[in-house]
Amino acid sequence: MARSLDFLKVPLRRVAACAVVATLLVASAVASAGTTLDRIRDRQTIVFAYRDGTSPFSFKDRGGQVRGYSVDLCAGIARAIQKQLGLAKLAVEWMPVNGDTRLEAVASGRADAECGTTTITLTRMERVDFSVPIFVDGATLAVRAQSSVRRLADLNGRRVAVVPGTTTERALLVALKAVGVTAVLVPVTKPAEGAVAVREGRADAVAGDRIVLTQIALSADDVALPILPEDFSYEPYAIVVRRDDPDFRLAVNRALVEMYKRGDADPIYQRWLAPLGKPSPLLNAMFYLNGLPE
Repeated sequence: MARSLDFLKVPLRRVAACAVVATLLVASAVASAGTTLDRIRDRQTIVFAYRDGTSPFSFKDRGGQVRGYSVDLCAGIARAIQKQLGLAKLAVEWMPVNGDTRLEAVASGRADAECGTTTITLTRMERVDFSVPIFVDGATLAVRAQSSVRRLADLNGRRVAVVPGTTTERALLVALKAVGVTAVLVPVTKPAEGAVAVREGRADAVAGDRIVLTQIALSADDVALPILPEDFSYEPYAIVVRRDDPDFRLAVNRALVEMYKRGDADPIYQRWLAPLGKPSPLLNAMFYLNGLPE
């Protein structure tokens, strides 16, 4: 028996040595990849992903300029990171994404962060991480003026336009089940496309975040789109960052918190969101609660 145990010692040592080497190689690969801040410093460029068509948060205007509430906050983040890294200049590059590609763009490292209307969820935290909240909203429905749809319970057998794979779609399905009705979901690429489907009669309602639907409704010049008073979800928006980079997340959070505490977020809100109404008590509370001490 002693002889057989001696025989096993050699391969066990080799296995242990191989494991150590493999661990070192993985650590070396991770180290060589560098952190987000390292990459930004080296290339003197920060890459932000953004979702087009989600005005007033992120969109590309007719002149090709990327603009919006979330975009302005990310511009402030870029300035803070430029100062933190001691760079004479820092270029900002904007990468268009959609609801399906926004998380992958950040998780893969193609984008350093995503600036749009992405809701914080526990499931998404399995792939990416988030900044402190930048906005809070709720999902609701917009319908045609003459529609008989006045609440979720009126949607039985009706067609509802919604962007697939979003928290809005999931919350809508849960809410419909809760009231015991079944609706036909009409997939669209963005809420504005869903609003067109409602105006043209291809859908009975469009589901989306209240602030986004309000913006769409106010911009309508032909067919009114009343927004129902009932919300069926809670949507805290945040900047999407990599899951494995706490230093970059801290830099993003420090920049946002400073903007909240100094009042720099106020003119950004006034520029993009004030025409849609006063800040809700919930939004005011969000700014106050995220004014974290240094």
